[in-house]
Amino acid sequence: MFDKKKLLLKKAYEKAKQKLNRIYSSNVSVLTYLALELEEKFGSVKDVRTFVRYHKRLIKENKDYEIDEITLDQLSWYVGYENFEKFCENATIEKNTGETKIELKIDQDEDSISERLSRIIINITNQPIFNVPQLAKNGMGIGVMVLTLAFGLAYQGGGWGEDKYMYWNGEEYVGTSDANANPNSEVVAMDKNIFNHFKKITRPDTLTVENAVGKAWYSKYNNKVEFFTMDGKNPENGKELKRVSEHMVDFYAGIK
Repeated sequence: MFDKKKLLLKKAYEKAKQKLNRIYSSNVSVLTYLALELEEKFGSVKDVRTFVRYHKRLIKENKDYEIDEITLDQLSWYVGYENFEKFCENATIEKNTGETKIELKIDQDEDSISERLSRIIINITNQPIFNVPQLAKNGMGIGVMVLTLAFGLAYQGGGWGEDKYMYWNGEEYVGTSDANANPNSEVVAMDKNIFNHFKKITRPDTLTVENAVGKAWYSKYNNKVEFFTMDGKNPENGKELKRVSEHMVDFYAGIK
């Protein structure tokens, strides 16, 4: 059992390192990425410190260490198996001359195990909508703050009119009085709160732990990460948004 747990963790670590796709990746950064991947799939998993302990004991120190069945199943899913039992069925352990030789039989398409995903690219178009103190704290120029403030005042000073509907233009909701205004986007009933406050954050490189954790939301779909200014659903795919964590800022928010 020890050898199979060690092999499973090693395979999961190698896959996370490959997908992270950085020239240099510390053990902590790889294991943090692994924890994020499992969180995205299962919602709640062990924190990164637990995975660091697993890696230290099982791989670096070559000592047995207890891993609960749920985590073993989640790691098995990550490397391409239904659960840990299925993984063990395909792991053959042979001992020769005092050394342990481990062979893994793959009964799946190789591409499903060693999938190569390109680095996440987030298209940047303009400055995210934040309040002035946040912009100042991030070191934004006064011109950017003035433009952002003017943008907000434009909405407050007459943007509503008689608009009864709104539609998503890729970055924010646009008001309209015509229920058929945009054939390429769903036109929905006007919601003043969403209309005023729900925006896509198109400059994730400005996000920090201080201004984003617990204050911004994100969507991860088909390996694409997008950030938004309030809770809800991603208008482009209907996926429920999740509150931004410190790990999300560290790994995804700094991409320019």
